[in-house]
Amino acid sequence: MKRKFITLILLAFSIMTYAQWNENSNIDGKCSHIPQNVDRSDLLGLYNWQSPYLFDYDVTFYRLDIEVSSDTIFVGGNGTINGIAMVPLDTFAFELIPDQNIDSIWFNGVRYDNYYRDGNNVLVPVDEINTGTSFSAVIYYHGTPLTGGFFSGVTHAYSDTYNQPVTWTLSEPFAAKDWFPVKQDLEDKADSCWVFLTTTTNNMAGSQGLLTNVVELGNSKHRFEWKSNYPIDYYLISFAVADYQEYNVYSHPAEMNGDSILIQNFIYNSPGCLEANKAGIDQTVEFIEVLSDKYILYPFWQEKYGHCLTQLGGGMEHQTMTTIGGFSFHLVAHELGHMWFGDNVTCATWSDIWINEGFATYSDYLATEYIQGWDDAKALISSKQNNAMSSAGGSIYIPEEEVYPGNEYRIFSGRLSYDKGAAIIHTLRHEIQNDSLFFAVMKTFQTNFTGSTATGDDFKNTAEQVTGMDFGYFFDQWYYGEGYPIYDLDWYSSDNTFFLSSTQSTSSTTPFFKMIMEYKLLFLDGTDTIVKLQQTSNFNSFEIETGKKVGLVMVDTEKWTMEKVNSLIVNINEIDSATYFTVGPNPVLDHVTVYFHNDTIHLRTIDLMDLEGRVIQSVETNLDEIQINTTALSKGIYLIKVSNGQKSMIRKLIK
Repeated sequence: MKRKFITLILLAFSIMTYAQWNENSNIDGKCSHIPQNVDRSDLLGLYNWQSPYLFDYDVTFYRLDIEVSSDTIFVGGNGTINGIAMVPLDTFAFELIPDQNIDSIWFNGVRYDNYYRDGNNVLVPVDEINTGTSFSAVIYYHGTPLTGGFFSGVTHAYSDTYNQPVTWTLSEPFAAKDWFPVKQDLEDKADSCWVFLTTTTNNMAGSQGLLTNVVELGNSKHRFEWKSNYPIDYYLISFAVADYQEYNVYSHPAEMNGDSILIQNFIYNSPGCLEANKAGIDQTVEFIEVLSDKYILYPFWQEKYGHCLTQLGGGMEHQTMTTIGGFSFHLVAHELGHMWFGDNVTCATWSDIWINEGFATYSDYLATEYIQGWDDAKALISSKQNNAMSSAGGSIYIPEEEVYPGNEYRIFSGRLSYDKGAAIIHTLRHEIQNDSLFFAVMKTFQTNFTGSTATGDDFKNTAEQVTGMDFGYFFDQWYYGEGYPIYDLDWYSSDNTFFLSSTQSTSSTTPFFKMIMEYKLLFLDGTDTIVKLQQTSNFNSFEIETGKKVGLVMVDTEKWTMEKVNSLIVNINEIDSATYFTVGPNPVLDHVTVYFHNDTIHLRTIDLMDLEGRVIQSVETNLDEIQINTTALSKGIYLIKVSNGQKSMIRKLIK
């Protein structure tokens, strides 16, 4: 399929993306990719959309042979892209920002000087090759990319603590083109990657895979030759360079039967640096062992895991060698979790970043649960749930129209992609009600999509396949939907029976969350039990034989689910079923719904009154539920009275 050469003018699009730049974030020290308070005006017009020619081939191999320094962000050398033509290919395309000067381009051994730049796309008319034909392109280039954070590809900084300059890369999500020739397509992983890094002999340079050689070049320079034979996505290729020292430890997952995994660490070669970070690095050993047990064996066990210490405010999960700013328990656990979720199995689209960030955050939770204990894990997941509920709306899934360069903070929303993402995995675990099955889902997902990409729906389908359960409702509510459930609860207890009425309203556009809720019943004799009740509609009533009287009810004490309990009311005396009702939401904004406990039809009168007893609205109904408009009410406290002509009941309503 031949195409005519097209040049696109995209200035208007660039201006639009800048106008939609969102500087609000809550990355919270996890995958915190960027320094703060940086002027974006110098990057106006940097980002254009991708040329369609990029999708005419499949990448099989990247090779970088570049010179780097701890003192500058200059990059120079050559990059190789090997691939296979997916259509008859007469235009070879790759991405490289204009700040990188191209010295020459070679395609299948032939030099081509008549290339064109289209924004960040470089388009090279070449002698046509047939569909299925392999090719090799080598691009010689050099330059100093724009920097200053906000997801720029190369950053230089200085450690005042250890008196060290350091330079590192961060390509996620759209910045690999800042520093090497690339095709930025999540679903097109290279089969392997080599990164050769030349630097001065006082420095060391880290990257992915195995360090196969250090070649002395003379002139006070040497070359670090890193090779990886695992599939890798473009944004997981990296380097970090500084005056490093190497400190290595080894992990021994049970599945390896005594064999070990190298944990290779490049940290500043400064007095006190190893001593300050050794304990944090050493805990990686146990993290790998725990997550290998709960998921599958560490996916890159034939190469290594490791860290390059930099001044990054958080960490970035570069494949097999995380770029990291420190070694706290939760940061190290989170970034290691990415080796399974993000690196081995990568989100197929940035809309599905949950596959990366939600699961890495939950990996931190699992490390906490199985190393520090259940109480610490409860505190951690509770903090994630609370942050997720700190605003009323927002979905974990990111609509396609919200994914573009300049809106990275939406993709990497700490509240949604990270914390709500982890919280719903915990809720799903609770819905499955079987930890063996839950972890079988995790293992099966890793096995089925190993070395590849996946969507949120792929995970849903895996969960359904393994458990035999339907999770369509779950993903509609929690993943694609917005908000969280709000509960108003009424209960009373006889000597032998516990009665609970549960009214669920929601914080946002999702009208209902079908879910299992846990209630801890504390009996008058000092004993307690937990009952699990499924909320199947906005109003449910439950009757449970307990054999003794309940004195206190507590909701979700183990922090399995994400909800707010608006009210928990105990009724001392048994209530006449004809007038027993609940209301929600309470407090109310525009509408309140009255739910009746007894679904046998009775004609009832509903009066909305102020605290003086004056009737504001009155309605007669024989429906099981009825909505009352409260838009015109001023803020304050009101009463709702229900009467069946003989008996009545009153509840408080807050506006």
